[in-house]
Amino acid sequence: MRSDNIKKGIARTPHRSLLMASGVSKNNMDSPFIGIASSFSDLVPGHIGMRDLERQIEKGIHSAGGQAFIFGVPAVCDGIAMGHSGMRYSLPSRDLIADCVETVANAHQLDGLVLLSNCDKITPGMLIASARINIPTIIVTAGPMLDGESRCEKLSMIKGAFEAIGKYRNGEITEERLLELEEASCPSAGACQGLYTANTMACLTEVIGLSLPYCATASAVSSQKRRIAFESGMQIVEWVKQDVKPLDIITRDSLRNAIIADLAMGGSTNSFLHILALANAAGLGGKTSPTGTSPQPSAQGEGVTLADFEELSHKIHQFVKLEPSSDISMTQFHNAGGIPAVVDELIKSVPEFRGGKYKGVYSDKRVIHPYSEPFTTKPGLGILYGNIAPEGSVIKISAVNESCYEFEGSAKTFDSEEEAMTALENDLIKEGDVVVIRYEGPKGGPGMREMLAPTSLLVGKGLGTKAALITDGRFSGGTRGICVGHICPEAANGGVIALIKDGDKIKIDINKRTLNLIVSNEELEKRRKELKPFVSKAKGYLGKYARTVQDASHGAIV
Repeated sequence: MRSDNIKKGIARTPHRSLLMASGVSKNNMDSPFIGIASSFSDLVPGHIGMRDLERQIEKGIHSAGGQAFIFGVPAVCDGIAMGHSGMRYSLPSRDLIADCVETVANAHQLDGLVLLSNCDKITPGMLIASARINIPTIIVTAGPMLDGESRCEKLSMIKGAFEAIGKYRNGEITEERLLELEEASCPSAGACQGLYTANTMACLTEVIGLSLPYCATASAVSSQKRRIAFESGMQIVEWVKQDVKPLDIITRDSLRNAIIADLAMGGSTNSFLHILALANAAGLGGKTSPTGTSPQPSAQGEGVTLADFEELSHKIHQFVKLEPSSDISMTQFHNAGGIPAVVDELIKSVPEFRGGKYKGVYSDKRVIHPYSEPFTTKPGLGILYGNIAPEGSVIKISAVNESCYEFEGSAKTFDSEEEAMTALENDLIKEGDVVVIRYEGPKGGPGMREMLAPTSLLVGKGLGTKAALITDGRFSGGTRGICVGHICPEAANGGVIALIKDGDKIKIDINKRTLNLIVSNEELEKRRKELKPFVSKAKGYLGKYARTVQDASHGAIV
């Protein structure tokens, strides 16, 4: 065992003494040493219930003959960090988390890991760590929170809280009702109720094969989640004995399976960043040529790039439609069959999906449609190219009204999220506008902030089908409306988004997968000569991040 490096032989007498000081008995010195990387935090609703899950995982490990060690990693709640400078730390925390897990696991020569995660950047950070370290690993995602309810109205964090701000400012609800919604929208521990980034990544982790069945969707406060945690503890000891490692599971096929499932369910646009970053960590990254047109997907045996998303986005039908694109919550999705039912349908219907077969899977066809009867033949997500995004941009097609698949409007430009929010709050954005938020990319932000606040306010003010928003920043999985993010190259790298002026015409065409600025090349070249080079003012961790981060089309890896 790898842990023999810290516990075997005369020379390791001091090491064993320190381990005994930690409570390890002589009888357990020969057991596999399993780390439980816990992202428990009183600050993050999705993580407040993890103390109980830690105990269940620990019980499972010891029941199977292992020795468990719990250690902590950071966790950021995107919902709380959103709308201010704190959101700049969210995406960078992904790589920090991966570094923390790698450091502890390798410094202590652990034989295996159970990674206890849930919210937005924590799960992808742990996935990246699993690929880097490549020792037997299972991920336990803590699960979604219960649905909110007030006056017999079903609520979620997005529709019950974020979008309620716009309704209040639009005069549609009273302040008293706003406060009622605030109190009732998030009623329990767990990740927010829809297919936002946290639950999207939990689902894709299960599709890839690093979580046990139903782990992604079992409620954070359910006994089923406690049982899954216990069974994960048991399973990791078995995987250590069998030497089953993450890179046996994270393959080109399993990553493409994750992309297919993401498209079929209409998950968060953030999954693009995280799957590409995971591919890189697993040695399966590739180069995406900035051609300005749809590139060719990677060949069999090669890596996974943005081109794979583009290829599959034209093939995959969306047969699951969850909150925020519908009123169906994660709780209802779980009860309808969850990820095993989705995978079963994909295995039967999509030749590109490569995997085993679940036996006796229950599926509620009202929630998880047969693939032959999809909600739409359009996929849930799409990649747009054009002169604004020669290296690609991302839109959540499932969250756009089909009447808006072709949209042309006039640019209103803002060099930060705060500037755009001020304009929205003061009713300066009107029907026919395209809100342009730039210098919010990985380098320019730095940190590529999520734009849930402005997109929610846009929808809350009734402009969800009448105005658009484009940005080199990110969106929450809860974003809906005509919103295009991840624009590459970003403004800080001299991308065309930095050259847009107020009043310029911008055309978004989802059917053709294009995003274009209706300005001549001659005029753009003139503007480029006048553009001042971007200089980051960030210091500390964000300063280091800004100096080393790559663009979104490569997963914003450092």
